[in-house]
Amino acid sequence: MRGKEREENRKRKRKAGFTLVEMLVVITILGILATVGITGLMQHVATARITTTRTKIADLEKLVEIFAMKHNSKLPDSLDELLQGTDDDPPLAKEGNLYDAWGTKFNYSKKGRSSFSITSAGPDGDFGTSDDLTN
Repeated sequence: MRGKEREENRKRKRKAGFTLVEMLVVITILGILATVGITGLMQHVATARITTTRTKIADLEKLVEIFAMKHNSKLPDSLDELLQGTDDDPPLAKEGNLYDAWGTKFNYSKKGRSSFSITSAGPDGDFGTSDDLTN
């Protein structure tokens, strides 16, 4: 009888754990799922940064126009002028408004007396490339 009990105990012990192959399969599947999830998340982050930068450019356009209204149609020479307030008027912008979603300062240039452009260097951080964002 003892021999039969030992045999049954051995069978139970063999069935109780996972094999190395089973563990590797589970780890591989989890790795694939994590990769797919992270890739999808990164695409959403990139899209969100572009949208945020476009919104900041539109906001800066409005602030430049407000500056011009307050200064007899004179456009600011640089975006830094939007940071300067007076005793009567607070600044139009904060320092953080002058940077895109990648941390690069916007490029501002006047085109004549009443026209201007605001440009972001985009994801690559270099101005003059195909991924630049502008108003």
